[in-house]
Amino acid sequence: MAEMVNVHQAKTQLSRLLERVHQGEEIVLAKAGKAYARLVPLERKPRVPGIVKGKVDDAFFEPLPDEELKLWEK
Repeated sequence: MAEMVNVHQAKTQLSRLLERVHQGEEIVLAKAGKAYARLVPLERKPRVPGIVKGKVDDAFFEPLPDEELKLWEK
Protein backbone atom coordinates (compact mmCIF):
# COMPACT_ATOMS: atom_id res chain seq x y z
CA MET A 1 0.00 0.00 0.00
CA ALA A 2 1.16 3.53 -0.75
CA GLU A 3 2.43 5.73 2.07
CA MET A 4 0.23 8.71 2.91
CA VAL A 5 2.05 12.03 3.41
CA ASN A 6 0.40 15.30 4.40
CA VAL A 7 0.84 18.34 2.16
CA HIS A 8 3.00 20.26 4.64
CA GLN A 9 5.41 17.35 4.96
CA ALA A 10 5.45 16.93 1.17
CA LYS A 11 6.39 20.60 0.74
CA THR A 12 9.36 20.27 3.06
CA GLN A 13 10.53 16.90 1.71
CA LEU A 14 9.59 17.08 -1.97
CA SER A 15 13.04 16.13 -3.27
CA ARG A 16 13.18 13.03 -1.07
CA LEU A 17 9.66 12.02 -2.00
CA LEU A 18 10.39 12.41 -5.70
CA GLU A 19 13.49 10.25 -5.37
CA ARG A 20 11.43 7.53 -3.68
CA VAL A 21 8.81 7.73 -6.42
CA HIS A 22 11.53 7.56 -9.04
CA GLN A 23 12.69 4.31 -7.39
CA GLY A 24 9.19 2.85 -7.92
CA GLU A 25 7.25 3.76 -4.77
CA GLU A 26 3.79 5.28 -4.85
CA ILE A 27 3.02 8.11 -2.42
CA VAL A 28 -0.42 9.53 -1.63
CA LEU A 29 -0.62 13.20 -0.67
CA ALA A 30 -3.21 13.97 1.98
CA LYS A 31 -4.97 17.20 2.84
CA ALA A 32 -6.79 17.37 6.18
CA GLY A 33 -6.21 13.63 6.59
CA LYS A 34 -7.92 12.69 3.32
CA ALA A 35 -6.25 11.38 0.19
CA TYR A 36 -5.89 14.23 -2.25
CA ALA A 37 -3.37 13.25 -4.95
CA ARG A 38 -1.00 10.46 -5.90
CA LEU A 39 2.68 10.59 -6.86
CA VAL A 40 3.56 7.71 -9.16
CA PRO A 41 6.59 7.03 -11.34
CA LEU A 42 6.29 7.77 -15.04
CA GLU A 43 6.45 4.89 -17.45
CA ARG A 44 9.51 5.35 -19.58
CA LYS A 45 9.12 3.54 -22.87
CA PRO A 46 12.05 3.66 -25.26
CA ARG A 47 11.34 5.50 -28.48
CA VAL A 48 11.52 3.37 -31.59
CA PRO A 49 12.38 5.32 -34.72
CA GLY A 50 10.74 4.37 -37.98
CA ILE A 51 7.58 2.77 -36.64
CA VAL A 52 5.36 4.90 -38.90
CA LYS A 53 5.48 4.05 -42.55
CA GLY A 54 5.32 6.74 -45.21
CA LYS A 55 7.34 9.52 -46.73
CA VAL A 56 7.22 13.30 -46.90
CA ASP A 57 7.15 14.59 -50.46
CA ASP A 58 8.08 18.07 -51.74
CA ALA A 59 4.49 19.33 -51.37
CA PHE A 60 4.94 19.19 -47.60
CA PHE A 61 7.41 22.10 -47.78
CA GLU A 62 5.29 24.33 -50.02
CA PRO A 63 3.54 27.34 -48.44
CA LEU A 64 -0.04 26.84 -47.34
CA PRO A 65 -2.82 28.44 -49.38
CA ASP A 66 -4.09 31.79 -47.99
CA GLU A 67 -7.46 30.26 -47.02
CA GLU A 68 -5.77 27.69 -44.80
CA LEU A 69 -3.35 30.20 -43.31
CA LYS A 70 -6.31 32.31 -42.20
CA LEU A 71 -7.70 29.32 -40.28
CA TRP A 72 -4.44 29.00 -38.31
CA GLU A 73 -4.37 32.70 -37.43
CA LYS A 74 -7.66 32.70 -35.49
